[in-house]
Amino acid sequence: MACVAMASRAADSGQAGHLERITVHGASLEGNLSGDSPDRQVSIYLPPGYEKSRQHYPVLYLLHGFTDSDAKWFGLAGAHFVNVPKAVDAAVARGAKPMIVVMPNAFTRFQGSMYSNSVVTGDWERFVTHELVAQIDAHYRTLARTESRGLAGHSMGGYGTLRLALKNPGIFSSLYAMSPCCLDANPRPPIDWLEKAAKVGSDADISAADFLAKAMLASAAAWSPDPRNPPLYITLPLENGQLKPEILMRWAANSPLVLVHQYIPALKSYRGLFVDAGDKDTGIAANVRELHGVLDTYGIAHGYEIYDGDHLNRIEQRLTEKVLPFFVERLHFAK
Repeated sequence: MACVAMASRAADSGQAGHLERITVHGASLEGNLSGDSPDRQVSIYLPPGYEKSRQHYPVLYLLHGFTDSDAKWFGLAGAHFVNVPKAVDAAVARGAKPMIVVMPNAFTRFQGSMYSNSVVTGDWERFVTHELVAQIDAHYRTLARTESRGLAGHSMGGYGTLRLALKNPGIFSSLYAMSPCCLDANPRPPIDWLEKAAKVGSDADISAADFLAKAMLASAAAWSPDPRNPPLYITLPLENGQLKPEILMRWAANSPLVLVHQYIPALKSYRGLFVDAGDKDTGIAANVRELHGVLDTYGIAHGYEIYDGDHLNRIEQRLTEKVLPFFVERLHFAK
């Protein structure tokens, strides 16, 4: 695994962080049937003064959502609903201790990896939790230990945060899942969504499909791959106009609301856990409420909030006012 390219943007002032964009090779992503490059772009926010100091910093690994990218979240692709460097700078200006923030580009042929392990998209679980972490620790002044690493994400990234945390304890110490999608223990996607997805047969079709059809395709690529079924190498949970229970069971087996019961000791090992959703993000809010109830049942300490908002409208504000302060409290900053 090597850094093969780097770009940087100079800080606007001494109070602003510094942005670098590198390429990280993922051996775990090699040979994926989608044909996606295993060389992944990664955006990195370095704290104000990083270049002139010898200080070591905690690292927050931040995961973006479906159809998104690190470039969009870091302000490199025009206006977006969130700008990570701006949000982190604002948190530092409000008194938050500085940290490094890292976001890999998980935009794939299917417009999102689901941060899962599939022959179609590659082993994104290992890429994030092992290869990316090792690369950042090797090339930046990090506090290279569990108690100084956090993991957070929004939507698909919130799902990825929970999935990776459950299955990979000991890498990160604290977690924040923002509006996590795909928690359903009993997924039953509407047939019309699947029918639209079933008509897709090429990359051009994927690009032209609506959001919900794309979500079905990405879910199938992550959770019901089929290496004998080109050109997409997936199996959708639909046959002759009827839902296929055996495929839906494979999707459900990847749901945090199913997985959580098998990984209680892992969850209890974390120093901090927070889940949230906007009250107008109704389906996701309902699943977050259910997850909150499960965590309470097992006595797992966690923060929980259903706030006034929808899926997108307050994410940058919440990064500044909720997410960064949460990790300031939970991560270790001393060398």
